[in-house]
Amino acid sequence: MAIDRVLSADSGGEREEQFNMTLRPQSLGECIGQANVKEKLSIAIQAAKRRGEPLEHILFYGPPGLGKTTLAHVIAREMNAGIRVTSGPALTKQGDIMGLLTNVGTGDILFIDEIHRLSAPVEEFIYPAMEDFKVDFTVDSGLHAKTINFPLKRFTLIGATTRAGLLSAPLRGRFGMLHHLEFYTAAELTDILTRSAKLLELKTDEGTLELIASRSRGTPRVANRLLRRVRDYAQVKGKGKLTGEIVENALLMERIDELGLDELDRSFLRALIKIYDGGPAGIDALAATLGEERDTLEDVVEPYLLQIGFVRRTKRGREITPAACKHLGLKINLTSKNLPDDTSLFEE
Repeated sequence: MAIDRVLSADSGGEREEQFNMTLRPQSLGECIGQANVKEKLSIAIQAAKRRGEPLEHILFYGPPGLGKTTLAHVIAREMNAGIRVTSGPALTKQGDIMGLLTNVGTGDILFIDEIHRLSAPVEEFIYPAMEDFKVDFTVDSGLHAKTINFPLKRFTLIGATTRAGLLSAPLRGRFGMLHHLEFYTAAELTDILTRSAKLLELKTDEGTLELIASRSRGTPRVANRLLRRVRDYAQVKGKGKLTGEIVENALLMERIDELGLDELDRSFLRALIKIYDGGPAGIDALAATLGEERDTLEDVVEPYLLQIGFVRRTKRGREITPAACKHLGLKINLTSKNLPDDTSLFEE
């Protein structure tokens, strides 16, 4: 179910990334939202330029779809530097990253997405590259093995992760700047959609982009994906222009409600209410009930439900909140439990 999920903040593949590339800002000034992060980056970039030095190593962390890759490309442009892009899962042995490190120029950017998924040998291999800009590479094996010391150009490593807690302390400590990306407000997403619609030469009625933004779960990637879906619907079912009716019908077809919840979100909440009497319920039990992977529920479903206050995480498991019951129009019986202060929504 989650593979084709419209509201997933994970990348939708190469085709979607190519589409998003055309919508990405080209400079910090064009970036919308993340004001605190942008200000810190702007100061760091200006200072590095004046000193004629590369930037410190940077780590971006936060939920997927918030612009970590976009910021890496923007930084490269602001520094007039080249950028090489790879990901943690693609680097399984020392030789995989050796070619990247020896080919980066002075001041260039090496961007590693999902850096928390680096293998232990690769992670340990890049420690001296980050600190001393040199690596010791072993060639051959057995009696013929020998270690060659390679000096590297002074480069900037930018790492991106959705799981900062999985980074080892030695790796995390080697980044000079750590920036957490927050979810976007509806107003910021509306500005992003306005810019995207202009680049796509898409005509819109007043209020339609706000409607899409309010259901985009605070994530630009989701907002642009919904804009694509609505644009397709408008071209087939309408005259190509986004009207209130067109947007409502398109989102209804995708089964996205007014709070940005889709069927997987609602199934998660209904399982907590109907099967586990509101919780607490373990994440493994919920995954088995829904036929989904645990990682899917933890990384894709729960963050937004926690953000809007529909689910609580406790030591004993996940619990439903009165707000979630009210939204779904469901009631549960908690007669055998310690009731919260407001129990009116839970009584049968």
